[in-house]
Parts: sequence; C-alpha cells; structure tokens
Amino acid sequence: MFIPTRAAGLEALAEFVPVAGPDYARDRNHDLGPSERAVSGLSPYLRHRLVTEHEVVAAVLDRHSLQAAEKFVQEVFWRTYWKGWLEQNPEVWRRYRREVDELAAGDAPAGLEAALAGQTGIEAMDAWVRELVDTGYLHNHVRMWFASIWIFTLELPWQLGADFFHRHLLDGDAASNTLSWRWVAGLQTRGKTYLASASNISRYTDGRFSPEGLATSARALDEEPLPPRTTVEPGDVDGTVGERAGLLVHEEDLEPASLLAEHPSLAGRLAAAAVSSDPAGRSPAGVSDAVAAFTSGAVADAAERTLDATGRGARVLSDAAPSTVVDWARSEGLDAIVVPLAPVGPVRERLDALRPVLASEGVALVTLRRRWDGVAWPHASRGFFPFRERIPELVRQL
Repeated sequence: MFIPTRAAGLEALAEFVPVAGPDYARDRNHDLGPSERAVSGLSPYLRHRLVTEHEVVAAVLDRHSLQAAEKFVQEVFWRTYWKGWLEQNPEVWRRYRREVDELAAGDAPAGLEAALAGQTGIEAMDAWVRELVDTGYLHNHVRMWFASIWIFTLELPWQLGADFFHRHLLDGDAASNTLSWRWVAGLQTRGKTYLASASNISRYTDGRFSPEGLATSARALDEEPLPPRTTVEPGDVDGTVGERAGLLVHEEDLEPASLLAEHPSLAGRLAAAAVSSDPAGRSPAGVSDAVAAFTSGAVADAAERTLDATGRGARVLSDAAPSTVVDWARSEGLDAIVVPLAPVGPVRERLDALRPVLASEGVALVTLRRRWDGVAWPHASRGFFPFRERIPELVRQL
C-alpha cells in the first residue's frame, strides 16, 4: 500500500492536493475500509520526512486557500505540535519507555494476548488488529476508537497499546503515538478522556461496525506530576563542523537535500555521506516485518539521493551501532559527523549514546534542525488550541 520512496510520496501528494480542501474537511473522519480512504495517506512519508511538512503545506496552499484547506493544514501541524510538546516535556517519553519495559518484563495482563491476536470477540477491534498487522496503517479516527476500547473496555495498560501501535504503524513516531494514547486516557489533557461509542463508530464506518458491550464511562487515568518544561533552545546548528565532516542521515529525516539547502555553507564541505537506521529500537519487542521493510526501503531510497561534496553516493551502514558509525568515521578520516536533529524518541536516544563514543575518538557530533521545527516548536508549550491559533502566522513565516 505504501511504497517507501520519496517519489511515491510526492506522487501521493500530487494525487491528494485536488481534494485537500472542502472534500477532505467533509470526509476525513469516515473510515470505509483500507481500500476506501478520504485521507491523504501521506503520514508514512511525513513521519520519515521522505516528504517534508513544508512541501506538503506549500503544495496544498498552492491549490487552495488556507481557509479552504484549514482542516488538512491543521492535521499536518498536529504532528509538528506533538513533537514540539514532547521536546519540552521529555520526561513523558522516558517515563513511557520505563513503563513499557516494566510491563514487558512482568506477567502479561489478562486479555492482552487475545487483544494482540485480534481475538477479543469485539468484531471491530479484531478487524482493526488484522488491518494494522496486515497493512501497517489505521485511519486516525480508528486509532482513537481502538485506544478507547483498549483502555476503558478491555481495561488494558495504555502503554502496551501504544507499544503495539508503535511496533506496527509505518507512520508511528514517539510524539504522535505516545501523546495521542495519553490524550485518550485523560493524561495529556488532564481529566479529559475520549470514550468510543457504538453509534459514533457505526456512523463513521458506514454501518460496517457497531460493537456491543463497550464501556459507558471513561474515568481519566492519573500519574505523578511532570517536571518543569524544558525550553526549546534557539539556533538550528548545535556544534562546530571541522575541516572534514561527514553527513549521517537517519530514519527521522530522509530528505537531506532540503535540509542542507537551509545550511548551504555545509553542503560543499561534506567529505562523505552515510545512512543508518534501527527501527527495532522503537520497542523492547522489536517491530513488525512491515515496519522493518518500509524503513529499510526508505533508507535505501535516501542513500540513492544523498551525495557528498565530490558527488559520491551515501553508504548504507549495516546497522546503527556506535562501533559501526565509528568505523565509518575512521575509514573516511572524519573529524565531525553532521546529523539531522532527531526529535525526542528512540533515534534521539541512539544519537545521545553515540555522542560520547565519537568524542572519545575525537569526532564531534553536530545536529542540524530544520527551520520548520525551530519556528514552530517553541509555541507548543500549552494545549493544541492556542497553538492552532498561531497556524496562520506560522504558515506565513514558514
């Protein structure tokens, strides 16, 4: 269903643009099955930045006014908002990771195996499990229903539901996935939960599903208070590039040409280029074959499009282990490695672990942040609605 290349993402964008205005606003909440979607299907490409948010919004607004395409543009900015919010509250991610590890190490909660196997007896849930496993995708409205039934009807830990999604969704990222599950559970907007109902499911699935026995109340979950917010630092370059630098592209940002265009002084100084990934790092249980295959294909595609200053193509590293990156840096005689900034999540953890290893070899790790993130993230300090009010101005700036 999703070809893991930038060309396929741009083709999907071109096909969607004509219906990105009122058609999308009218039909976006309806899920009529995997072959009948009224949404863009761009999320796997945006998640890996095979296609960038800037490109998508620009293409849509080249065809529609901001007022006509408001709902779709807001959906693109939701992903940006979640990343910016988690950037300022990284303890939420760290806490989630610890809790998943703890739950995975203990006895499985009653009903978990049946839920993961699509054998709950709730026809809609079981069909959605099969769809997720088979395709690596679920409609956003379905994700909300699924999470609500998981938490309030099946009474399973939200963290294990979020982990199940993260392992199987082609577009699964730390911010959107984790914070959306928290929102359903009443943790993200404290005390406000999302309760799935048979009538709502029936309405927006055109009567395909109308599950019985769903929870009729949704008591918000609770947690320990979070520490104070972390301020988003100014400046889009963190570190000093030496005389001989290499570009290391990772699965959070696989469109280096536009990133380097924002930093033209670097583009002509890159002595080498490589691409690495570790999708299994999303979860202690690894990831699905579909996620692994999509990521591998996307990385290979990025390698074909990534060149150093001499025109040499990028090397696809065998893995993302620090020793493998160090070996590449040694072989190229590098004194610095430049990477796209990874938002809070598994890749950020991986790069944080890599930094001191490189430093011990005399190699600096330099991060480049996209202007899109640098402009938008600082405004994601509160709820989405104050952020939403800024979208017209953000569009003008970006």
